[in-house]
Amino acid sequence: MSVEEVKAEGAAPAFDRYAHWRKWPARLALAVLLLLMALAAWAPGMPRELADAPDLVTQSRAPIAAAPVNAAKPTAGEKDNDLLLYRRIAERVAAGDDYYVAATELQRANGYPVAPGFTVRLPTLAYVTAALGPKGMVGLNLALVFAALAFMYRRFAAEPGGEPVKLVGTALLLVGLSTSMAAEFLSLHEVWAAELMVFSFALHQPDKDKWIAALIVAAAAIAVRELALPFVLLMGALALWRGSRREALGWALLVALFAAGLAWHLSLAEAHIRAGDAVSPSWLALEGIGGWLYKVEHSSLLNLLPQMIAGPLAVLAVFGWTGWNSQAGRFGALLSLGYALAFMIAGRQNNFYWGVIAVPFLFMGLAWMPFALRSLIDAARETPA
Repeated sequence: MSVEEVKAEGAAPAFDRYAHWRKWPARLALAVLLLLMALAAWAPGMPRELADAPDLVTQSRAPIAAAPVNAAKPTAGEKDNDLLLYRRIAERVAAGDDYYVAATELQRANGYPVAPGFTVRLPTLAYVTAALGPKGMVGLNLALVFAALAFMYRRFAAEPGGEPVKLVGTALLLVGLSTSMAAEFLSLHEVWAAELMVFSFALHQPDKDKWIAALIVAAAAIAVRELALPFVLLMGALALWRGSRREALGWALLVALFAAGLAWHLSLAEAHIRAGDAVSPSWLALEGIGGWLYKVEHSSLLNLLPQMIAGPLAVLAVFGWTGWNSQAGRFGALLSLGYALAFMIAGRQNNFYWGVIAVPFLFMGLAWMPFALRSLIDAARETPA
């Protein structure tokens, strides 16, 4: 039964959060929403152009092993920067080089910081790329995207209030995953982490206590990029809140294993740091709402729209999740709000691609936005019976 059909019978459905709000709280929420949309349309301090990353040089200052004959070359329209760096690291690994030697040498030779160890990406994606090759990675990516779409459609349909948005929500997920449709972006760690997070979320069935498959996929996500850690932490926190102690313990164990793995990775990376190596500037940026919008807009199709449209749409997407009172809606709202807050605080302008990790969830929030907005406006007009 759709939202409108339930309302026609005189009772607001439990999953329609704002339909149960009283007049003055709803008016306050509406005022806050309008204020945030206005700020997002203005986006103070946010440049519309992208910050440049260092260019890779042809000859290295350091003794680097010869690249394979089929070494990565910039494709048409591709800027010779971070993407090519990650591709070259994977090629060095495929040629038999140690990952940490290849990564630190290439970063050092091409003007990228080498210190601290966090500047060196986790090795998982480089090893998988070296094993599968470019065509294998394209095939793996397509399989992962289609699996995420299929299982997300199923999850939408299974959630209370999800039936009317299952098609739109799945279509919006595809739009949010559009970055992964271009083969040259498959060297970007955030693309894979985002896809794996969505797939994990789609596999999760908290009402049926089915979470092991979701945990395994989430483990792959944080093994690719540590920026997926908030997803895992939120999964564990909500499991504990629901009283699912066994599941919460599983997520806690995953966090502990990841912490140990990350410490090992950092020790290996820092062993290759030399005196005089470039040190990364602080990731603490404190750029406010402009910092969040800069990342999510430049990591998605929102960048094709004028700021006065793109900014409010991003705010409305997060708002859409908040109006859906369900397991999925609660998780989507908290995750989207969490990444928004994090990106307001951390991430320089040349870290804009961090936004890729949050964009698929952000876009899905637009599916429930019309229902949430209509209910909030109705509640602001008069107190529900």
